[in-house]
Amino acid sequence: MAEGKNKPPYASLPIGEEAAGKAPGRGRLTGKRILIVGGGQRTVDAETDPVGNGRAMSLLFAREEAQVAVADIDTASANTTVDQITSEGGTANALTGDISDPNQVTAMVTQASGAMGGLDGIVLNVGIGAGMGLEGSTPDLWDKVLNVNLRGPMLICRAALPLMEEGGAILFISSVASIKPGSRMPSYDASKAALAGLMRHVALEAERKAIRANIVAPGLIDTPLGRLSTQGRPGRARTNIPGGRQGTGWEVAYAALFLMSGEASYINGQVLAVDAGLSTIR
Repeated sequence: MAEGKNKPPYASLPIGEEAAGKAPGRGRLTGKRILIVGGGQRTVDAETDPVGNGRAMSLLFAREEAQVAVADIDTASANTTVDQITSEGGTANALTGDISDPNQVTAMVTQASGAMGGLDGIVLNVGIGAGMGLEGSTPDLWDKVLNVNLRGPMLICRAALPLMEEGGAILFISSVASIKPGSRMPSYDASKAALAGLMRHVALEAERKAIRANIVAPGLIDTPLGRLSTQGRPGRARTNIPGGRQGTGWEVAYAALFLMSGEASYINGQVLAVDAGLSTIR
């Protein structure tokens, strides 16, 4: 019998206050000024969409008393995130920019630092996918994906490091597709795997300023983009995975919160998979 066939279902992990986004803030980022690139989210069904990773991180960081600059290529989406933050009493401002454009990247980082009076942290929550299989991966599609997923984060770090305060943190949002195959998009898988190399370089180069760099690699997460992917691949929603369910954007956000906070002050150059163990099985 082929491995993985007819396995009993996994028991479902409970969804507590944190996983549901209902836990109160605890001041874990008090006074921090953080730029979240990709802090908006795709709208699939406005009435039923769950919170995406970028919006969850933006909201959570603000609840934890950080000042947040929410950047996104979609102005309306960034504004929606900011509106939600301010409605909860948080402090945030919206920025628009295309991270594949060096000039827009420089402007985005400069504006964020200026608006907040400095920069203590950056979260890079960006990623696109295109081209199914090698046959469907044209050179143009390959370049388009890597320009956003890999070149963009490099440009952000290049522009931001000189402006960042000592003791800051940079967090890259990757994917378990960087660890094991599964997305069926070679450009996406390759770009996310290469992100680990970039992260390790940034961790080394920035350590003179005591700036840490790490990665959070989500598994199957229930986000608007994940639901959009499920429409084209119905089996994704039925996948028998550890934890018995998909993760929530809040679960990704809490992992990000830990790595951006002083609680992770001695953690640098590491990859944290948020996948209930999916990356450990074949």
